[in-house]
Amino acid sequence: MKHKLSLVLLACVMLFAAQSLWAHHSPSSIFDMTKKFTLSGTLTQVEWVNPHIAVYIDAKKDDGTVENWKFESAPPSWLRRVGVGKGDFSKAIGQTVTVEGNRARSGAPYGFLQKITFSDGNSLEMVSPSQLNTR
Repeated sequence: MKHKLSLVLLACVMLFAAQSLWAHHSPSSIFDMTKKFTLSGTLTQVEWVNPHIAVYIDAKKDDGTVENWKFESAPPSWLRRVGVGKGDFSKAIGQTVTVEGNRARSGAPYGFLQKITFSDGNSLEMVSPSQLNTR
């Protein structure tokens, strides 16, 4: 009985591990990483959650209507390692920001955040250590 319980527990752990790996995705599967674009608008919200932070920006379209954009970026743990906290984004809510990133392949107002420039001129570029060697 004890051996059977151990096997069931091991199977559950493996199932959850496989599900986590399956759920994680490469940015290039959702975003067109070959084309960058720039967008300016008002920062409206920050979600400081795993697996990736998200920032929301209201940007005016050419016809004057406002479109809400969601930009996904690095995980909170990576940002903390480089000295950036949620407060660095939260203090800019309501202010104009400029983002550089990659648009969703679907054409939806959704992007992968590469760089954000705040209204005070400070900017934060999301670059992993592996990308530094390719520049």
